[in-house]
Amino acid sequence: MRININADIGESFGRFKVGHDEALMPMIGSANVACGMHAGDPGIMVETIRAAIANGVSIGAHPGFNDIWGFGRRQIRMRPLDLEYFVTYQIGALQALARGQGASVTHVKPHGALNNMAHIDEDYAMAIGRGIKTADPELIYVANVGSEMAKAAERLGLKVAYESYVDRVYDDDGRMRSRERPDAVIHDPQQAANQVLRFIEEKAIISSSGKRIPAQIHTFCVHGDEPTAVPVMQAVRSALHAAGIEVVPLPTLLG
Repeated sequence: MRININADIGESFGRFKVGHDEALMPMIGSANVACGMHAGDPGIMVETIRAAIANGVSIGAHPGFNDIWGFGRRQIRMRPLDLEYFVTYQIGALQALARGQGASVTHVKPHGALNNMAHIDEDYAMAIGRGIKTADPELIYVANVGSEMAKAAERLGLKVAYESYVDRVYDDDGRMRSRERPDAVIHDPQQAANQVLRFIEEKAIISSSGKRIPAQIHTFCVHGDEPTAVPVMQAVRSALHAAGIEVVPLPTLLG
């Protein structure tokens, strides 16, 4: 069996370091590279691209709101058309920098508040999808399981990777628990590993109360900015290896 692990990565800015990119890169299959709006800058983007190439990791754009101060986790309302252009703009920047390193961008994963809003907002989900399609209709739209983004990808004829999370707790509605709650993020490595294996085995999202929500899952995300990201991923990779599950890049998984 094969699965993908993706990480939100390349989220440093200038002299300010965020995350554990060097340690995480060998443990993932795909990298979601910040595109300079919520985090990242051209130099960081190129460094992250080079690290992905060196580790055989597929490269994805991680567009977010123009909110460096809030790390893209504050909601911003904008016209869907403006959002569409904003997404294409960020993808295009990463595509150009990747091309300069002899690589290509293969997927797109929205960040933070943008991702949360597009989970339930059809207009936002479709705007992101149109922005992706304009940049390259062959790009994979990484979309939360059961979200409007997943539906938008299907309507637009885009390849879609259904996503769950290594390090987030789920509520009974199938959505990630709000980060405003202190128990929203899983920091315990064994708990994270158990969650990933259970979701795979049961082909479902399991909420904190035990509710089972059937789901096809292609990829699991780990947040690279979390202080426990490295031990969490070490535990997850060990558990996957013991279960005979191979971690591969998204283009390999989806053919």
